[in-house]
Amino acid sequence: MVKTYNEEQIKDILPHRDPFLFVEKMEIIEDGIEGIGYKNITMDMDFFKGHFPGNPIMPGVIQIEAMAQVAGCVAIENMPDYKENKRGVFFMSINNVKFRHPVVPDTLLKMHVKKIKGRANVFVFEGKAYIGDTLCCEAELTAMITK
Repeated sequence: MVKTYNEEQIKDILPHRDPFLFVEKMEIIEDGIEGIGYKNITMDMDFFKGHFPGNPIMPGVIQIEAMAQVAGCVAIENMPDYKENKRGVFFMSINNVKFRHPVVPDTLLKMHVKKIKGRANVFVFEGKAYIGDTLCCEAELTAMITK
């Protein structure tokens, strides 16, 4: 059964806040394994002021961060004691990054992540970000769950 989270529920899982929370809605497809996050990309986002004026494009590093936030939610949401034990998710590495298509304002970024490896408290997720059916970015994201 798919679990759906709104932005307030995501804030209960992640420590990120505006302007650095890049997930507004999430669907957990399989607990601890797979999820999809969504972010409406709007012209009023802070980074568009300087990247690039007159030709606004979402920075690639922000696309990666958005996918990592979705992966973090998927990984930690499956741990019912994450709040009580003050667990957090920290980025360890990014591999095989490819940017395929620019992400521009007035679009919906859909980020699909799926765990491909996991050992103890370290997880590797495959992430892909889309606008509609167009693949914009893909990467392998490694993270660690800590106290």
